[in-house]
Order: sequence, then C-alpha cells, then structure tokens
Amino acid sequence: MAEQRGFASSSVPRHLARGAAGLGALIASFALIPLVGPVSLLLAPVALLAFRGCPTCWVIGLVQTISMGRLRRTCTDSGCELTARVTGAGE
Repeated sequence: MAEQRGFASSSVPRHLARGAAGLGALIASFALIPLVGPVSLLLAPVALLAFRGCPTCWVIGLVQTISMGRLRRTCTDSGCELTARVTGAGE
C-alpha cells in the first residue's frame, strides 16, 4: 500500500521555498493595489497554489514534511500505533 503524503513536500527547503513564494505573492497582491489597482489581486490565487490551499494547509504540510521518515504508523486489526524510526549510531 502506498504511503499518503497529504500536504508534505519532498524536502523541508522545498517546502519553505513554497511558503516564501506564497507569502510573497499574498503580500504583493495587497501591497500593489495602490500602484496597479485591483488587478494585483490576481496574485492571491498564486499564493493559494503555493500554500496548497491556505496558510494552515502549508503549516500542516511543514509538520508532515519534518516528520516524514521519522515516524512510522503501523496498523493492525486491533488498532494503529505510531513509532519512532530506529537510527544507527552513525546518523
């Protein structure tokens, strides 16, 4: 069975770059209103795409990206269990 990634990115730097792009587009969409008028609000959907929905979705994805590979969920008929990944001495 394939693991579901939800809102997670493939790496933390990539996720932070998406957040910076989303925040920049959101700020620019409102800051540019005096210069270009309501047309600048067309940047707001770009922010939503970068955030994959909303800033809260982005934060959830950040938490998922950080924990990806560090936590394992094992489910059986009796329930699910969350365990930490065992790391070697060299890591």
